[in-house]
Amino acid sequence: MKKFLPAFHGLKLAIKDKGIRIQFILAVMAIIGGFIIRLDRYEWLAFTICIAMVISSEIFNSAIEKLCNRVNEAEDERIKVIKDLSCTAVFMACAGSLIVCVICVLRRLQ
Repeated sequence: MKKFLPAFHGLKLAIKDKGIRIQFILAVMAIIGGFIIRLDRYEWLAFTICIAMVISSEIFNSAIEKLCNRVNEAEDERIKVIKDLSCTAVFMACAGSLIVCVICVLRRLQ
């Protein structure tokens, strides 16, 4: 159990981050939507993977931004590149998740 304490502490810290909170809210909305449209077990599997991927990438992004700010508080083009790449990872996870969501919803509307 002791090995999980840092993870639970990190989760507590993550929830305080605005960007991560937004992702959690969107995840809850996706889950509610999934119940409304009655996803099958494979669609739930895809939704679960997408939600975990988006939230994890947002947590990594926040950690990278905090580390970059700690290393150098001044404007630095190299730090900006690192932050932009980290942000792009979140964007790509969101874009992929949106595609999965659209496919599942369109399938239900047919």
